[in-house]
Amino acid sequence: MPLEKHDLAHDFPESKDAIHTLKTTDSHFAKLFEAYQDIDHEVYRIEQGVETTSDEYLEEQKKKRISLKDQLYGMIRDYEASMAS
Repeated sequence: MPLEKHDLAHDFPESKDAIHTLKTTDSHFAKLFEAYQDIDHEVYRIEQGVETTSDEYLEEQKKKRISLKDQLYGMIRDYEASMAS
């Protein structure tokens, strides 16, 4: 099974415009987005074997990535709801 990066635009293609707008207008979203991208890139490199680390560290990074994605998705959902009303 090929490894995938978990970038937000790929995971939420229907929210691509909202993601772009939030990255450029909401500094908190932009900071979380950058942290998410950094962790996702690190996890991908570890899974590819480019970087080595302990299994515990990898699992901790995956948990952080999930937490950040949940926060970002909540912000995307709130933004889209505000635009729909």
